[in-house]
Amino acid sequence: MATEQLNVLKALDVAKTQLYHFKAVVIAGMGFFTDAYDLFCIALVTKLLGRIYYTDPALNEPGHLFFGWLGDKLGRKSVYGFTLILMVLCSIASGLSFGHEAKGVMGTLCFFRFWLGFGVGGDYPLSATIMSEYANKKTRGTFIAAVFAMQGFGILFGTIVTIIVSSAFRHAFPAPPFYIDAAASIGPEADYVWRIIVMFGTIPAALTYYWRMKMPETARYTALIAGNTKQATSDMSKVLNKEISEENVQGERATGDTWGLFSRQFMKRHGVHLLATTSTWFLLDVAFYSQNLFQKDIFTKIGWIPPAKTMNALEELYRIARAQALIALCGTVPGYWFTVAFIDIIGRFWIQLMGFTMMTIFMLAIAIPYDYLVKPGHHTGFVVLYGLTFFFANFGPNSTTFIVPAEIFPARLRSTCHGISAATGKAGAIIGAFGFLYASQDQKKPETGYSRGIGMRNALFVLAGTNFLGLLFSLLVPESKGKSLEELSKENVGDD
Repeated sequence: MATEQLNVLKALDVAKTQLYHFKAVVIAGMGFFTDAYDLFCIALVTKLLGRIYYTDPALNEPGHLFFGWLGDKLGRKSVYGFTLILMVLCSIASGLSFGHEAKGVMGTLCFFRFWLGFGVGGDYPLSATIMSEYANKKTRGTFIAAVFAMQGFGILFGTIVTIIVSSAFRHAFPAPPFYIDAAASIGPEADYVWRIIVMFGTIPAALTYYWRMKMPETARYTALIAGNTKQATSDMSKVLNKEISEENVQGERATGDTWGLFSRQFMKRHGVHLLATTSTWFLLDVAFYSQNLFQKDIFTKIGWIPPAKTMNALEELYRIARAQALIALCGTVPGYWFTVAFIDIIGRFWIQLMGFTMMTIFMLAIAIPYDYLVKPGHHTGFVVLYGLTFFFANFGPNSTTFIVPAEIFPARLRSTCHGISAATGKAGAIIGAFGFLYASQDQKKPETGYSRGIGMRNALFVLAGTNFLGLLFSLLVPESKGKSLEELSKENVGDD
């Protein structure tokens, strides 16, 4: 049996786009800016860490580093500030990782990166849920996408910071290439470089904390979960700068569902939805993170970055950051903002379907002629195709897998289901990062410390297959364009 939607929620659904929407995008988006910086800057400095702590002068190659990290997911406003504080503290602590020996530095770095991931993980469902519950139904997708698009700027900012810091130290402390003097090619100053880069992410996060704490709780949480419709009406009247009718506020009843995550009712209404959001996010992150975290290795293998032993440590870091900045500027960032522009026109379902389709096509376009594309003179074609896979990842499932879980589940389980979906995605990221690193090793001559893999070309075929599976599971994703959150979650429908 259908029940009447609360006045305050009706007002939010039909509210005109105004200043508070953009303020919420900036506040939530700066968290994502920091998230992306913190998550992806480590990919930039891993080569440098390998050189500093794992180089053996007796060998003919610079040292390598191999490790990963996990970001768990939690959830809402009461812990919104806590996740930001955790990110700030762990970013600082990561840069202050103890000692000068590999065991001590890597142990403490991994420890603090884990807890940084814990904070970043809490930020995912909180930011998505808060933005979805503040926005009106007409432009809700645009605003959630805009929050997520700040991730692209965070990635780009990380490369810019790395370019500036590495350039400054390169010119201040010149060093010979590795093949001339292995020990001198690193230089003691290089240890400061990665620490500065890692800690720099604390600045935008710290600047955001005050404004996060000033945001009122969302009306849907206050009314549907806390059961205080009067407080929700008062809060949103101030936010919207308009009087919301209170004629029946005392008589209005919070209509949020009372059944839990593992109940029969949830599985009947949303079981397929949860399968859709978890499976597609998992498959997306297998491909997306393997591509993102190991861009530097791919660029080296295709010859776009010179062999490591022909450079000193800081020159290699500079070249890696410059290459990744080009990919971010030409493929990653535009993809995010294409989603912002078209999400409420094309819809979530079709953007996700298109994205996985194009990712599959372009990955095959790289894998099939791989031996040709890696030859000198053909690198431009490789980089263009590689950049297009990032464009359609972001103008596609990397954005929509974040948006949809914040819309289709009931209020009392919205952050939980978004967190489950995101955590499943990060499990895919771990599999993708480790799997791609090992699988892409040469079948005859793997890198030092690794066993033989299936080779880069075959690894790219596997990623193409992963993207195709994502396309198939996307058929289970419901379209949420233009509908209220209560209509999508069926919170106005009584239990059967």
